[in-house]
Amino acid sequence: MCRPCGRDRLRAGPYGHKAEYRLRLRAQVVLHAARGRSNARIARETGLHLDTVRRWRGRFAEQGLAGLTDRNRPGRPTAFTALQAAQVKALACQLPVETGVPLSRWSCPELAREAIERGIVPFMSASTVRRWLAQYTIKPWQYRSWIFIAVPWPTWPPTASTPRRCSDSPSRPPASPRS
Repeated sequence: MCRPCGRDRLRAGPYGHKAEYRLRLRAQVVLHAARGRSNARIARETGLHLDTVRRWRGRFAEQGLAGLTDRNRPGRPTAFTALQAAQVKALACQLPVETGVPLSRWSCPELAREAIERGIVPFMSASTVRRWLAQYTIKPWQYRSWIFIAVPWPTWPPTASTPRRCSDSPSRPPASPRS
């Protein structure tokens, strides 16, 4: 049932520290079967259900090592490519004014609408944009221009040429040092 080269791969492959636990169990099932043990005994020793042992033995008998991998699961295929997602994220990182949109900040519905108008995607919902931006912690609706000051921060310790940023009162300009 199990050729010598296949046994070596089953013994070595799934026992690495990065191997998935389920692959280890499947390899154990096949190796126990190669030793001539019954399904009931394999199920008892591995802690698996008898039907699970039958399934993995059967798949290995039909397909070999490839039968021990997971099958493709049903589900909806992805609607957007990685390039489209990257373009929408790049759009979110730009100010709306820079792109010609008369907004002060982006919102998810506005980003979705702009991506459709630019031809990046044929359709898109605001929740998709929100999910993509949340994945990378991009928050264009929290942009504040006053955070990015034009004057560089002073060096520490301050020197005589370092401009003072603080004063006693916000309405008065910084005064000379007190004596």
